Amino acid sequence: MHQLKGLSYENKARRFLNRQGLIFIDRNYHCRMGEIDLIMEDADTIVFIEVRYRKSELFGGAMASVTPKKQQRVIKAAQHYLNEKKFWHRNIRFDVVAFSQNSMDWLRNAFTI
Repeated sequence: MHQLKGLSYENKARRFLNRQGLIFIDRNYHCRMGEIDLIMEDADTIVFIEVRYRKSELFGGAMASVTPKKQQRVIKAAQHYLNEKKFWHRNIRFDVVAFSQNSMDWLRNAFTI
């Protein structure tokens, strides 16, 4: 059930970002360093997107759940992806799309290397 809900929110984020002009490249990229929910392209930039959902804001909500530890795992997975695809020359960006019960927030450049 948890995976289905996650996939549902990833699909919502993907559709929203497509409408904003981003182009889908990949999803759920896994390596031993971590996972990236969505990988998209925005002009000349590869965008690594973390999609989060929290039913409650009680512990800070979806955006707050992207902790420094989680950021480091995403960064390491992104570096692995860039090396694997030989995209060393590309600009990169890390975004977060956060869903709560009543809203969706898109934070560009949510964190950096």
